[in-house]
Amino acid sequence: MGFEPAEHSSLYELEFPAPRVAEDAGVGPVLIHALDGFADAGNAVAVAARHLRDSLDSELVATFHTDELVDYRTRRPVMDFSGQAFTGVEMPSLTVHAIRDNAGVPFLLLSGVEPDLRWEQFTAAVRGLSDRFGVSDVIGLNAIPMAVPHTRPSTITAHGSDVEYLGDLPRWGSPMKLPGSASMMLELRLSEHGYRTSGISVHVPHYLAQSTYPAAASRLLSTLAGLTSLDLPTKALDSAAEALRVQIDSELANNGEIASVVAALESQYDAYTQAQEQQVSLLAADEPLPSADEIGDEFQRYLAEQAQQADEDGDGGDGPATA
Repeated sequence: MGFEPAEHSSLYELEFPAPRVAEDAGVGPVLIHALDGFADAGNAVAVAARHLRDSLDSELVATFHTDELVDYRTRRPVMDFSGQAFTGVEMPSLTVHAIRDNAGVPFLLLSGVEPDLRWEQFTAAVRGLSDRFGVSDVIGLNAIPMAVPHTRPSTITAHGSDVEYLGDLPRWGSPMKLPGSASMMLELRLSEHGYRTSGISVHVPHYLAQSTYPAAASRLLSTLAGLTSLDLPTKALDSAAEALRVQIDSELANNGEIASVVAALESQYDAYTQAQEQQVSLLAADEPLPSADEIGDEFQRYLAEQAQQADEDGDGGDGPATA
């Protein structure tokens, strides 16, 4: 069942005085955990967490000691160098903030770098904080690469300890064994100690998984709002998503091969949408689709051709342009 939380409060520093996070009716806050790293395709989780902190009333509750939790050799901090001396460093952070939604309802947000070390102690420490502030529900945000097109709304799957709480959100539906994450451990350990825990996973086009994809961050927050009744802002994310969509569409217009791949993904997406009542799997398709590696290779080939063309134009070449 994991470690006892009282033994591991040394993993974080609590602000004093601690912000008040209970509603007037005495209802405890929702705890949302949004950890960067393992399941954050398109940086959707990090973008969503940053948007909540920056766009709503936010107070720091606790700061975790990353020296105890992060292996800096696998995720080396970025150092500032003036040319003659080191002038600064960007250390990873892991914090809990008390945030109030647009209606003034408080909730807690655990966000930042996913711990590399001491997962059991970390989850025990989070449970101690949850006990302290009377947390009512615990919900994790994740983003995973999937064979979906950027031209359609982002899709979602959900899981959790209380099936009825998830309503009609799509589920995975099949048993499987997965590589673990600190987010998964939080969901497991806190559910073992009586908390209602849930997870929301947004699907990011796998050919954009290494980019920043604000449409997925917006979908995470809108789904979270529907699940918790929190009033969360998404307008700025939606505007950023629309601007990125225009940019991607412009690039695709110059490459027919990539455009045909996206068209195939659109056909699969539309077939799934039409067949939802028959519970057709999102991953099912009548025709084989290219893998993420194949799509990535095609993008790299396209970029290399564009770079070559730019070099030729810069050298004043007389040959015809190639795509």
